[in-house]
Amino acid sequence: MQFTSEQRLDDGILEREFTLGEIPGILWMPGSASARVPLILLGHPGGLHKMYPRLAARARHAAADGFAAATIELPGSGDRPRSAAAEQARADLRRALEAGEPVDDEIVDRLVLPLVEKAVPEWQTTLDALLSLPEIGGPVGYSGGVIAIGTRLAVVEPRISAAVLFAGSFVPRALFEEARQVTIPLHVLLQWDDEGNDRQQALDLFDAFGAKEKTLHANLGGHTGVPQFAGDAAAQFFTRHLS
Repeated sequence: MQFTSEQRLDDGILEREFTLGEIPGILWMPGSASARVPLILLGHPGGLHKMYPRLAARARHAAADGFAAATIELPGSGDRPRSAAAEQARADLRRALEAGEPVDDEIVDRLVLPLVEKAVPEWQTTLDALLSLPEIGGPVGYSGGVIAIGTRLAVVEPRISAAVLFAGSFVPRALFEEARQVTIPLHVLLQWDDEGNDRQQALDLFDAFGAKEKTLHANLGGHTGVPQFAGDAAAQFFTRHLS
């Protein structure tokens, strides 16, 4: 991990950009940390610079609660090399949604499964590097992003103790079986009127999760209309399970 820049934000939080091989990312540290702090991995749907305002707001919230927060760019997003197959699958998905047609499972598989296969090992490599820093310890939480990535991470990464998942993206059917293996505490956020999400599929996925402690927080509104109190509830969830 190589840090490429750093700045102290107006609330004292230290923000450092880094690269890990070809993967760019950002780490936020609480300004008043005097001991090793827990870590929250911030997932997002791609385009690190485009997503920065929302990521920074989530990171500041986490830092105010005493957590470090980190994010990385997804494969094929931002300045990372594009995949022709993924671009075609994305175009096919957009075409189906615009035509009001059902989204075929084959399109979802072509778009999401290769992303999960690449992104999850990258998150694990990033976690290795972050936990080697003297100022960061466990436990670790995962928050947001593509829900299929969060589901796979919750299955294969034992260092993640709790997760907040956003039901705002399509999920391959194969991930439903993996969801049954998820046993860590979950807080799932669902926007009831999300125009780009299959509500019933999101409910079915929540039902499939094998966790004994899982909460579904559903709110009226579209994809970008998440109310502030929903974010506050997610923050309280992490305070309970990671502090």
